Amino acid sequence: MSSIPSPIPVLSPLRMQRHPRAVVVLTVALLFAGGGLMMHAESQIQVLGLLAAFLAVFAIADRTPLGQDVSAICSDYSGFANAVAFVCALGLIVVFHGEHYTLLMMATVALFSTACIALNLQLAFAGIANFAGAAFFVLGSYTAAVMTAYAGIPHLMILVVSGIVTGAIGVILLLPVLRTRGHYAALVTIAFGLLLRSLLEVNDTLGGPQGMKIRGFSIFGLDFNRISSIGPWDVSFYLPYAVLSICIFAVAFTLIRRIERSWIGIALDTVRSDETAASVFGLSIARWKVVAFLIGNAVIGVAGAVYGMMNGFVTPNGSGLGDSLLMLSIIVLGGLGNFWGAVVAAMVILVIPEKLQAIQEFRLLIFALLVLGILLFRPSGILPRPIRDLSRFIGRPGADA
Repeated sequence: MSSIPSPIPVLSPLRMQRHPRAVVVLTVALLFAGGGLMMHAESQIQVLGLLAAFLAVFAIADRTPLGQDVSAICSDYSGFANAVAFVCALGLIVVFHGEHYTLLMMATVALFSTACIALNLQLAFAGIANFAGAAFFVLGSYTAAVMTAYAGIPHLMILVVSGIVTGAIGVILLLPVLRTRGHYAALVTIAFGLLLRSLLEVNDTLGGPQGMKIRGFSIFGLDFNRISSIGPWDVSFYLPYAVLSICIFAVAFTLIRRIERSWIGIALDTVRSDETAASVFGLSIARWKVVAFLIGNAVIGVAGAVYGMMNGFVTPNGSGLGDSLLMLSIIVLGGLGNFWGAVVAAMVILVIPEKLQAIQEFRLLIFALLVLGILLFRPSGILPRPIRDLSRFIGRPGADA
């Protein structure tokens, strides 16, 4: 009997092993352990050593059959890998429960990663160049500051209100964006960021250039800023913020991943790829751009609100173009459309300059060189976005909707 060629590549021994989930657990655990050690490391030599190890791991995963096979297994079991990553993140919080700075960096990376996957929804999926991401981030913080000062509503509801406010303002901003194309649309978002910063600096009600204080987050009568121990263990007051930040990241990750893998994500990809073709096939360009901009800015606003509550204050300085470019650098460096790439890039851009004080003054220059290098030699980023699998939509009722 003649053999029929199969389109499926021959599996290597590693992929044919009996325990692929064990490979996923081991891989994710090692990556998170390395990330936790980097955030906890105090010696610059240790940071450089861990950074070199990470570069070696990515090179192995990209160039060797063994690394490619492990990457394929993690991709095949992506849902399980995401669950393991969530458990590992919580495990790092338990390990570093008393380390103020480490937990602060974990929460910061989680919140900025949340904002960046929201920017991915706008830029990588819908094709909207939002150069005002930091402005919406700060807008969420200011909304939380006003609500905690003048409204006696639960803080969970304040997070919801922050998302609604930033999402609604984003839709208003989108109206002129819809009338422009290309770099003109980007200029509109840049102008909005500059305008917001100027308004905040001259508004004495909102604290002017000095900004506003924000009360700490509390839920069910539990004030996060007053937590100093859990049972017999002394813990950092950043511990509950780290847990909250990781949970918000997990919710945002799940929400936007569901959108990406649904027919909504297909519509957004179509709008980004070719607006004319999308219009011919009956897709409303304005509607889908509004959906992406509304959801994305709402998620950014929630992350900004938590970040402001964690730090205890907010100033207009964080809404500038430089901070927005920092967020865009994260998603370009990590890989447009890849959420875990945003986490890796956030680690590189936020943690390493804090650990390597010698390069602190040159960090913007280094970020620019990194982005240029990625665009020239690896345009898809550190972790490229996987190719969309449309097989599950074929033959399914309602797939043409």
